[in-house]
Amino acid sequence: MKTLISSTEGLLFVILLMVAFSLWLQRYKVFRSLGPVLTVVIIGIVLSNTHVVPISHDLYSSISTYCVQAGISICLLSMNVTELKKLNRQPVIALVSAIFSVCIVAIGLGIIFAPQITEGWKCAGMFVGTYTGGTPNLTAIATGVDCSRETLAAANAADYVVSTPLMVLMFAAPAIFKASKRWNKLWPYSFTEEELDEGEHKPLMSDKEWSIKDIAWLLTIGFGVAFITTAIAQRIFPDTFWKAGRLLMVTTISICLAQLKPVKKLRGNLDLGLFISLCFLATIGFAVDLREFVGSAFMMTLYVFLMLVGCTILHFLICRLFKIKYEYVLLSMVGCIVDGPTASLTAAGGNWKSLINVGLIMGVIAGACGNYVGIFVAYVVKAICGL
Repeated sequence: MKTLISSTEGLLFVILLMVAFSLWLQRYKVFRSLGPVLTVVIIGIVLSNTHVVPISHDLYSSISTYCVQAGISICLLSMNVTELKKLNRQPVIALVSAIFSVCIVAIGLGIIFAPQITEGWKCAGMFVGTYTGGTPNLTAIATGVDCSRETLAAANAADYVVSTPLMVLMFAAPAIFKASKRWNKLWPYSFTEEELDEGEHKPLMSDKEWSIKDIAWLLTIGFGVAFITTAIAQRIFPDTFWKAGRLLMVTTISICLAQLKPVKKLRGNLDLGLFISLCFLATIGFAVDLREFVGSAFMMTLYVFLMLVGCTILHFLICRLFKIKYEYVLLSMVGCIVDGPTASLTAAGGNWKSLINVGLIMGVIAGACGNYVGIFVAYVVKAICGL
């Protein structure tokens, strides 16, 4: 069917406008709860299903081919392994527990749900990715396992439908835990007020100063890593695995580059990486046919709901067994399910000043681990189910 806009330059304008508008909308509480990712996808669904833009176009494939790996690489340039020194035994156990719980529950439920969901084994890996580092990992795993646009859009929707209420609860948890006598009897391990008050409370998500040199070098590194890893992966991996192998290579090489002093000085990598990812996710929304989407999303949403409930319970049980302070338990969950900055905001909201940087570090580490464990879980579920 003919659409209102179908030219390449017109579609580029629409995509960039969608991204800019979605980021602008984050000033409002309703859209902050949705996040820019789901906002972009929803706008894309509306535009394609009202025939403003086509469901498929050569431009969409080009953006997927050339931009996603570069965006992943640019985001990972924030990983500073020297920050690991700031983590002692308890936050490390909490973080390992969170990642382990997601993987175990995802595999267990994946064996049941994967045969019933379109590209179910891929979804298992994608959800492990997103719950061990945030939404960017979901997109990364999707490209690594060659997931269809329709399935990726359904996965994003299922993720936000289930995880948004959980995140609201997590933001409220510091105040709830502090005020609850029953909770403090059940979980007597926590910081004192004096310990939590140490350190300075610096504003997060504040305006950043960029230079054209930062942007130029970040784009050069990102697209350079994407080019080199693609060339190598196509040569050394079989056709059924080369995209997953490339993702693992992109992750490893980007983390290694992030340790170089000149790269550490570059600013704006997370913002630029998010921008590139949003451009790709706009095309994901375009590809969704609502009539097919509604039926396929229910089983996926149920899978996500059971997965989040299961991994949360298992994570709390493990941390209770190891007598981990509940502040670390909560921050490890937020760092895995969302990201490091959000974990820092959770600490700041609870007035846990001494844990703001710890929350950020936990989220960054989880994001780096997410690509590895996501690919691992996807292929484990595939092998067990014989898909």
